[in-house]
Amino acid sequence: MVTGLFLHCRVGFEGECAAEIQDHAAALGIHGYCRAKADAAYVVFDTPQVGDAQRLHRELPFSSLIFSRQWFVITALCKDLPVGDRVSPLVSALQPMPGPGGALYMETPDTNTGKELSGLGRKLLRPLEEGLRQGKLLAPAAEPRWRIHVCLLSGTAAYVGYAAPLNSAPWPMGVPRLKFPRGAPSRSTLKLEEAFMVFLSGEERDTLLRPGTDAVDLGAAPGGWTWQLVRRHLRVTAVDNGAVDDALLESGLVEHVRGDGFRFRPASPVAWMVCDIVEQPIRIAELAAKWLHLGWCRHTVFNLKLPMKKRYQEVQRCLDLVRAQLTAAGITHTVACKQLYHDREEVTVYATLR
Repeated sequence: MVTGLFLHCRVGFEGECAAEIQDHAAALGIHGYCRAKADAAYVVFDTPQVGDAQRLHRELPFSSLIFSRQWFVITALCKDLPVGDRVSPLVSALQPMPGPGGALYMETPDTNTGKELSGLGRKLLRPLEEGLRQGKLLAPAAEPRWRIHVCLLSGTAAYVGYAAPLNSAPWPMGVPRLKFPRGAPSRSTLKLEEAFMVFLSGEERDTLLRPGTDAVDLGAAPGGWTWQLVRRHLRVTAVDNGAVDDALLESGLVEHVRGDGFRFRPASPVAWMVCDIVEQPIRIAELAAKWLHLGWCRHTVFNLKLPMKKRYQEVQRCLDLVRAQLTAAGITHTVACKQLYHDREEVTVYATLR
């Protein structure tokens, strides 16, 4: 019997994902160990004590995990699945679920091998859904308590389990399917779009990103992040010594200030500051903390470019700095951090004053 958690992550960040879940588990008094293979794009956290995986999934907010894109409680590792009938053993392996699921997510690790398995996943989706319905394990509801996950490791092996929709990512593998928008000046635009989807609810996006809201984009060139703000009709001050896309300047919503993002000071407070400057992560954290502390902005999204070593520790150092400065100033705040799908050797931070 397999008991534990399955956690999706970015290729090459298995160590950080493992260290993070172990730290959180230890803080809750839960003992376990990680199985993390280099470049596998997932981590398995084994919990020998029956019930500990469910408790960890219940008590640990998924939003507090930085390096995990998606997770689920494991009910079984299915091996030697018969090619002629994979559905029956998968349905059987999901019997320990605490209740029926409202949806089925067919997943693979986010690797080249995983991408090759995605076609098989699509073929299995409908037959498996039917098998789960017949087994009374799949019963769509308006507000389902559980979601079923099947992660194919090969054509004959899969981890299966379940997750609470309110405490997991809303997309299979934690990957929102975004298309590079026509007219955007760089692919970095997808990072900010994903950040808004991950950190803000639909209602918050409507409220905090209203047309006419003032924003500053530090290190804006060529304008990928500014483009996301302009598409929502925000007024943007784009700060960079480099050139900003002409179409953005012609929108009438962008003022290009040629200058250093670290030295720029807004003439008056703005709602948003966003920053994707390539710099030491601690300097970016200090910059964001200053903007919030001095009241130059109320909300910020910024990226931390990570070093080659001690990446988890460096992220914690940066987040601790932001939180400590705002706490010392008596400023109520929220700080969230995630390694997004469109991030590479970096993480994205969202901080807001409350």
